[in-house]
Amino acid sequence: REQPVESGGGSVQAGGSLKLSCKATGYYFSGDCITWFRQAPGKSREGVAGIAIGDGEFYADSMNDRFTISRDRPRNVIYLHMDNLKPEDTATYYCAATKFCNHEFRISQYDLWGPGTQVTVFS
Repeated sequence: REQPVESGGGSVQAGGSLKLSCKATGYYFSGDCITWFRQAPGKSREGVAGIAIGDGEFYADSMNDRFTISRDRPRNVIYLHMDNLKPEDTATYYCAATKFCNHEFRISQYDLWGPGTQVTVFS
């Protein structure tokens, strides 16, 4: 398994959209999880959405109305589609991976983290 690598961050006006990408190579087995987290300045890191291979997608509360996670299996890429962005979505977005997550966002169970990509939403 390789360290995930994020891309696609940037600055966007409120109401706009962004699509983040996570290149995640080596996660092919049932139960492997690739999950998006975010951390805003001065706040704790929080889960956004994840994919458990063979077991579907999962979202943090209030995240699934504007955020959608998807997977491009041949390219080993996990996408996070973010619509109707708000200034409070401003954060560094991280992609993390683990062998088993049980659809949970417990940070301690994720052993491989990407360096993050910055998303800034201005009003």
